[in-house]
Formats: sequence, C-alpha cells, structure tokens
Amino acid sequence: MRTKISHPFYPIIYVRGYAMTQSEIDATVATPYMGFNLGATKIRQNWKGKVKRHIFESPLIRLMKDYKYEDNYQYGHEREGKLSARSVIVYRYYEQADSELGNDKAPTVREAAKGLSDLILDVREKICNGHPQALKDFKVYLVAHSMGGLVCRCFIQNPDIGTAESKALVDKVFTYATPHYGIEMAGLNVPSFMGLWDMNNFNRDKMSDYLGFSNEPDRVNDLNGTFDPSRFFCLVGTNHKDYDVAAGMSSTLAGEMSDGLVKISNAVVREAPRAYVYRSHSGHFGIVNSEEGYQNLTRFLFGDYQVDGYIEVEELPLPPSIRKSFNDGKEVRASYYFETTLSPRGAMTYKLTERKKETYSAILRQFDELLKVEKVDGLNKARSPFMFSAFLQSKNITVGKSSVFSVDLAVSTTEYEIDGFLFFDHTIPGEYLYRNTAVIRITSGADGIKVKYNFSDDSWGESPGSEIKHDDKGMYIPLSSKKGFKARLRLVVKPWNE
Repeated sequence: MRTKISHPFYPIIYVRGYAMTQSEIDATVATPYMGFNLGATKIRQNWKGKVKRHIFESPLIRLMKDYKYEDNYQYGHEREGKLSARSVIVYRYYEQADSELGNDKAPTVREAAKGLSDLILDVREKICNGHPQALKDFKVYLVAHSMGGLVCRCFIQNPDIGTAESKALVDKVFTYATPHYGIEMAGLNVPSFMGLWDMNNFNRDKMSDYLGFSNEPDRVNDLNGTFDPSRFFCLVGTNHKDYDVAAGMSSTLAGEMSDGLVKISNAVVREAPRAYVYRSHSGHFGIVNSEEGYQNLTRFLFGDYQVDGYIEVEELPLPPSIRKSFNDGKEVRASYYFETTLSPRGAMTYKLTERKKETYSAILRQFDELLKVEKVDGLNKARSPFMFSAFLQSKNITVGKSSVFSVDLAVSTTEYEIDGFLFFDHTIPGEYLYRNTAVIRITSGADGIKVKYNFSDDSWGESPGSEIKHDDKGMYIPLSSKKGFKARLRLVVKPWNE
C-alpha cells in the first residue's frame, strides 16, 4: 500500500540551534528530540500581574495531538523502513561531535547543510517507496531554531551545497530566533577571529561566505533569489529579560532590543513574513516552547489565509504649542512609534504578533519619511509602516463561518525638536495621536472573500461590523482621531495553501 501525501501535511524536519561547549553538545545529543519536545508551564503574567500557570505540552506533542503527526523513532532506533508522510524528523547533526557517539568534532555550517540535503532525500525515499504519485507529491517543511535556520539557509542558498533536486523539495521554512543578520554583543558583530566553539559562525563576513554571497555582508539576511521569501517565516523574540544563559551576561550584552541573544532587527529575512512575540531566545519563557511559537508555526504551515497590514499616513497632527512654533516658521522635527497587537478570537493565552514600545519592538518612523519624502535622501515613496503578517486557519473557527481577529493599533510621538532643541514645556511625553482596536472578520463564500470590520471602542467586538472600504489600491480601514490623526490601514487578504 503506497503512502498518500495530503497537501499541506508534509513531513517536518526540525533543525536545532547552536550548542557552544562540549558539555552542551553532549547534553544535546543525549536527548532524542533536540528541544522540540520541550514544553512550558508558565505564561508571563495574568491581569493581576502574576505569572500564570499554563501547560504548553511542546510543539512535538501538539503536532501529534492536533494534526496526527508521528515521530521517526521505533524500538530505540530511527526508523529504517517506511515513514508516515506526517512525520517529524529531528536532524541530529551534532551527533558526530558527541564525545561518546561521535568523534568530538563539531560539523561546520557547510557540513551540517550538506547533511540536511542528504536527509531530505532519505526521508523522501522512506515515505514514497518509489511510488510515482508519491514522488510527485512529496515536499518537506524545514523548521529551525537559532543557528539551525542558518544551516537551512546555507543548504538552500549556497550553490555548492547539496543538490538542486533536494532544494526543490523544500516547500516552506520557519525559523525561531535565527540571527539572519548575525549576532552582536555590546553593539559589535561577533569578530571573524572568534573561532573558539565556532562562535564566528555569526560573523557577517563568514556568514556571507557559507551562504554563497560574493563578499557582501550587508546582504546576509537576503535569500538572494534562491527561495521565495513569501514562503519563509521568521518568528522574532522580544523578551531579553528572561534569557539567563551565562548568568545573564548574554542578555546584558545583547541589550534591550533583543531576545537576550539575537537583536530584534537581526532576526528577520528581507521581504519574508514575520511575527514578534514576547519570548526569550530559550529557557522557561523561550520562543520554541511557547504557545505563540506553535500557533504561528501551524498557521503558516497549514493555514487558509494570509493577511498583511500596513498603514498609509495622511495627517500627523501637532499639539497646539508645537503647531504655533511651526506656524511661526520654526523647524519642527519629530518621530513616531507605531504599535500593534494581533490576536485571533478566543486566544486567551497568546498573541500572534505584538510590537510594543515597552518591548522595544515598536516601528519607528520620522515625520519626513511619512509625509515629506522629498527631504529624505534615497527615498522615493513614503515608508509606510508594515504592521503585521498573519496566517489564519479555518480549522480554528469555533463560532460561525468567519475567521475573526483583533488588531490593537496605536500611534504616539517620541519627542519634538524645535530648531534643533528638544521641547518639553507643554507636551506630554509619549502622548498618543491614535489608539483603537479593529475587529476584522474574513468570510469565504461562493462569490469570493468578504471582509468586515468594526472598532471595539465604538461598538462591541462581536457585532457584525461593516463592509471594508475599497479604492483603486485595494481594501482599507479608515483611521482617525479627534486630535487630527488620519490614516488608512491597508489590508491584503489572499488564500494560502491553495
């Protein structure tokens, strides 16, 4: 009986992250699932400000429970015979470095990437058993944490690594907290001479080499045309406080705008969808062993819709005292924070994405970038803030036929500068120009996709809402405040996994 491969439930290969010392490598190899089986019992806090008990069983267990996936182990060994198409395979590339099972020599990123290419072909053979239709239908998902994402990219991007045949079998890639643009400590990129424990794997010059670039370290977070970035998802951690590796030294050196190891800005691939979650690089509040990570992973792999949102700013009001200075001919300079939190209906213990000032992940734009583009060198159109990418899954609908989610939106100022001097006399620090929550409903029918919305400050979130607005650019939700802020939240809704 041949294996039936049912789109989109392809086998998942998990590629773990960096193990620094020999003892860490040995501890890693001594575990069968390389961390993909680690769960958690806590979420950060409840409405009383206390840490709340919440059982997250682990990505592996949840995939088994929710989607009928299986592991690839049997009777104390990795399966040599037939595998289910819904298999989770752990890539054990550190095993050769183990002091007891290997040769004490850690593989290079290139060697690990070459092994990944071989593993994909081996998995295909075990699942398809030579059946023509199964071979035609076969694809694989790569899911990786930290340096594991660089191993995946080395395999995909470097033309000298692996085979074109194995690369073509990769359908999607999902990375947790991968340093796609390297690692910085105290503001400095890991130096290339830091060969101890292979720490220079995160140096941009070295990354440029093993990723197949021609000496262009400024582009190392680019897929360089080798893989569709829309099928590559980056999950970014924003909680540096709870990363306690090296007695807290790592989080101190990485700084506030990080997950405790990887800078927020370094954890993304150009043009790829991404989400931001208040999770640390690893540990009890880690990004892999989290409900937020699992929800983003499964929606990206198996979801029905992709929804992207960005804001087109039309008017940014000034406080009366600042407006007077502006009218008097003085030069006024200002920057703005754009914040967003996206939560699907019924989500009480997680948010799909969250960009907030207090987690140093809000989007920052200068006034000129938004409304005076001609004053900014090299800019030919407004830098409209891209607020979110989210994937929705009809499997999760519990009431009615619509996918429903809320988007908290807020716009505030950093500070005002008048003729080169900060102005504090009358303005309130961090004053909000706009703040509201849009509730959005997406329904698929015989005549296509319909989108409705309402604002929860004006009516109950469960109300049916109004039809979304349209113009020559597509769908939008008008945003305005009594202070004079005016903008459009643009939505791009498209089927996913068709």
